[in-house]
Amino acid sequence: MFLDHPTLTATNSFTEPDRLERLTRVYGYVVALADMAGKQAFIEKVSQLHDHKGTLIVFWHDSPTEDEKAFFGQAWASKVGDGTQSVEHEV
Repeated sequence: MFLDHPTLTATNSFTEPDRLERLTRVYGYVVALADMAGKQAFIEKVSQLHDHKGTLIVFWHDSPTEDEKAFFGQAWASKVGDGTQSVEHEV
């Protein structure tokens, strides 16, 4: 069992708590995609997810692959995410 999950933060999270719930759903979606792709070490690379006014910012401990970045793009663009391709990555 992995216990060091990333920190989830959002701009205006006190007045818009649904933003944190959305990040939780997106994180679950991404972890499932990574698991299905056989990316065992993926879960240890993500440090933080932040929703900044509809832009997902992913902070990484280690540099992600293009596939790993694409997982977040797919999840954020889905109905559980924001429905957009607005994703940024910070290492």
